[in-house]
Amino acid sequence: WELGACLADDMGLGKTVQSLAMISTYASKGPSIVVAPTSVLFNWQQEISRFTPSLQGHILHHFSDRAENIAALGRGDVLLCSYALLHIERPSLQEIEWSCVVLDEAQAIKNPQSKRARAAAALKGQHKVAMTGTPIENNLDELWSLFHFLNPGLLGTQRHFKEHFSKRIEQYDDTLTRQSLRRLLNPFILRRRKEDVLDDLPEKTEINELIEQSKEEAHIYEALRRRAQERISNNDSPTAQRRFLILSELTKLRQASCHPKLVLPESKVESSKLQRFTELATELREGGHKALVFSQFVKHLKILQETLDRLGYSYVYLDGSTPQTQRQTCIERFQSGEVDFFLISLRAGGVGLNLTQANYVIHMDPWWNPAVESQASDRAHRIGQTQPVTIIRLITKDSVEEKILALHQQKRALADALLEGSEQAGTLSIEQLMELFEESFAETKITEVDTP
Repeated sequence: WELGACLADDMGLGKTVQSLAMISTYASKGPSIVVAPTSVLFNWQQEISRFTPSLQGHILHHFSDRAENIAALGRGDVLLCSYALLHIERPSLQEIEWSCVVLDEAQAIKNPQSKRARAAAALKGQHKVAMTGTPIENNLDELWSLFHFLNPGLLGTQRHFKEHFSKRIEQYDDTLTRQSLRRLLNPFILRRRKEDVLDDLPEKTEINELIEQSKEEAHIYEALRRRAQERISNNDSPTAQRRFLILSELTKLRQASCHPKLVLPESKVESSKLQRFTELATELREGGHKALVFSQFVKHLKILQETLDRLGYSYVYLDGSTPQTQRQTCIERFQSGEVDFFLISLRAGGVGLNLTQANYVIHMDPWWNPAVESQASDRAHRIGQTQPVTIIRLITKDSVEEKILALHQQKRALADALLEGSEQAGTLSIEQLMELFEESFAETKITEVDTP
């Protein structure tokens, strides 16, 4: 068996084509498997036909008898498998001696205790590659999971790694330990930045636009914030349950920062952020631009959908419930220039899609980790893009969204931690989460508001 490698180039630098070149090189040794998010399986099949026509791409969920078809795979065949089916079909998949095993968006196995991570580790392959533009999203333990798949034993047991590396680097900022880990992993990680290798890639401009809440919105938000603090202060549950309560209350604040109706469905209070989106959409359409619009809340996307319907603007829509065939149709309609906007759920469509028809990206609400947002933005800013790309984040002023944006600055260097810079990150502690509930503005007079 060959040693595995992590291809960690920036999003949009052609990791798919590089992996296909490797698969093609070793195709005579047997079948290969690519595990990827469901949303990009069709894209893999198209790229195989385009760049390596000698290979045959087979999407696993198209098979009627999966076990029989898996066993029948031979030289030149590439099985395209979703992470969901990786676990379900593990008994059949782990019996095959694969020529190449490729994990696309490999951060999907960052939790070593997950069923998908265990199923990935059980795959037998002569050549293994993990493709990810974000090898670390939150903490160093994610690296252990990645390399347990690529090169089992290289980093020792998970317990050993936590004691000798994670703890010393994350808690004590031990420079010598960090350098030692970098030296250990550098031979197996290839990471190149866009600015280093793509001189001709169009410029990318990022704008954080602060949205002032109306007085009515501020009253609702502040009532929710104080009610959340009260609920948490009166809760004496064990740490794990208390953390769940805190995250639940934070979600309500984040939703209130987007639109009052997301937490108070009967509210008649208008959303300042929606008003700004309406202005932006009009400006972009009149200027002949195409835009991707991301939100992590499906209910928020539905409100945006209603707004575009009211304005009469053309769009396509994708969230986690969108069928695979319909997803591909949406992508093709947008890429052909047929519609002006693409409304996308951040977690469902933030990875793997090629949407270079867009020259604007609008993030309606910030996600905890900037790496997830960067992946989404790079659906447009990637190889094949010929126009400058503008990324706009709409951030509600004096809200938890501003605090999340500050967290982004702390997490920005995570993906490059082992190649350059220091590693300070980890999952947020309860104390850090509670800081997000602190009052963001000096004086707000509260009126009675019915909150959940």
